[in-house]
Amino acid sequence: MARLVMKFGGTSVADINRIKEVARRVKAEADAGNQIAVVVSAMAGTTNQLVQWTGEIATIQDAREYDTVVSTGEQITAGLLSLALQDLGVSARSWMGWQLPIQTDGAHGSARILKIDGDEVTKRFGDGQVAVLPGFQGVSPENRLTTLGRGGSDTSAVALAAALGADRCDIYTDVEGVFTCDPRIVAKARKLDKITYEEMLEMASQGAKVLQTRSVEMAMNHGVRVQVLSSFSNAPGTLVVDEEEIVEQEVVSGIAYSRDEAKITLLGVEDRPGVAAGIFGPLADASINVDMIVQNISEDERRTDLTFTVTEADLSRAVEVVEKARAADGIGYETLLSDADVVKVSVIGVGMRSHAGVALRMFRTLAENSINIQVISTSEIKVSVLIAEKYTELALRALHTAYDLDAE
Repeated sequence: MARLVMKFGGTSVADINRIKEVARRVKAEADAGNQIAVVVSAMAGTTNQLVQWTGEIATIQDAREYDTVVSTGEQITAGLLSLALQDLGVSARSWMGWQLPIQTDGAHGSARILKIDGDEVTKRFGDGQVAVLPGFQGVSPENRLTTLGRGGSDTSAVALAAALGADRCDIYTDVEGVFTCDPRIVAKARKLDKITYEEMLEMASQGAKVLQTRSVEMAMNHGVRVQVLSSFSNAPGTLVVDEEEIVEQEVVSGIAYSRDEAKITLLGVEDRPGVAAGIFGPLADASINVDMIVQNISEDERRTDLTFTVTEADLSRAVEVVEKARAADGIGYETLLSDADVVKVSVIGVGMRSHAGVALRMFRTLAENSINIQVISTSEIKVSVLIAEKYTELALRALHTAYDLDAE
């Protein structure tokens, strides 16, 4: 007997027929003698519709009422799945976030989970009952409904697994697991049997959409074993585990990419103390996240060039903030250039720690394919480069082959 948390995303519960299919999957695990808690997302498209309605009803919104509206999509799914399970003869009960409770801070729209009381669910396990919970929601210190931000159902599931001491958290989605690269672009991409928390965290943060970044962080912090698998097949998925569980590490486990990138270059920046703070301080105050940064060496100790990246959605706002800082604070630069036609490509693997030449192979492969590198950033298990977007597919396929990741 195992204790499992099963999480089903929006495509898995997109309509009544799919909810019934989810119920059959849950019943199979319950019939096998396992203790089951299920976390569900809203039916595909529901949250977008709810968000749209809040925008149509009021331009300036009360965040508490926004959460009240957008949290209902998951509640509908939880109730429907409980009914479907009961129809199959499975003892099941839905629990809202405030009923356990799932305690969060008061940051409506992007709340963070503080504590989950799993005692009542554990007690119901003893009676053979399946618990069904809506993802994405909790309750604030003021006893108001809160939501965790888009993609928060993954985080809900992992947090619940940690609170219940579950043997595993299974994340069911529309892909069969974690692949070495996006199989829609790289036909030879192969599914990984296992991947470390650190690698998955880098993959998620660098553009892979399989798991939400916060959920991976939580799994790593609490030692929750996570499996990513498909709702639409019976194929085994990918286990996200501690590094110690993987006997022999690959040097490179995967290649991720992000099109949500934009580059800003400041030419002729004054080379003096405080200029960087004068540029990046206002960006931080405006809640604009800066990712890659590169500064050229100043030959005459008077002027240099500075390049950094932001999300594509923040580009216009970032340009405006920097220009205002230049006018208000006297931040000296001669020219500002921006470019949204870029993509970030990252090579990821814990094996990099003990192998030299990983970055060199990346740079050499791109050079052999006449792809110019605009910006470089590295970490202990990752090398990222910024290139022109038109070379995305060529770069991914060439790198995938160069690191021997192609499926045989």
